[in-house]
Amino acid sequence: MAEFRERKRWVFLGLPWTFTVYQVREEMITVNKGFFSKYEEDCYMYKVNDVELRRSFWERIVGIGTVVCYTGDVTDQTLTLHHIRNSKEIKDFILEHSDKEKIKRRTVNMQNIGHNMDVNGDGIPDDLQ
Repeated sequence: MAEFRERKRWVFLGLPWTFTVYQVREEMITVNKGFFSKYEEDCYMYKVNDVELRRSFWERIVGIGTVVCYTGDVTDQTLTLHHIRNSKEIKDFILEHSDKEKIKRRTVNMQNIGHNMDVNGDGIPDDLQ
């Protein structure tokens, strides 16, 4: 079972001096925050709709990035993994496994982009001929 475990880092030299830990597994993303008061948030992979990678100039210099997951989760529709190493690999991992989990749970939404298209230009949709 593949898994990423990263700690939120400061943009200054990319040092992990925070109390936020991100755990990305094949079925779930977990965010643990806090030192005295602990906060844990989970999001199932099949709820992830889109993933974005943001890398500012300073983040690129120290080799970190921010991954933003747009989800269908009720509690938080955006799950942000701030200033993490291996950000590109984690983004790709989330995209791949979110699709696999959607297929596994049969929750895939298909868009019929080519429906009722008139490719030959005769004025009649080609799927009706």
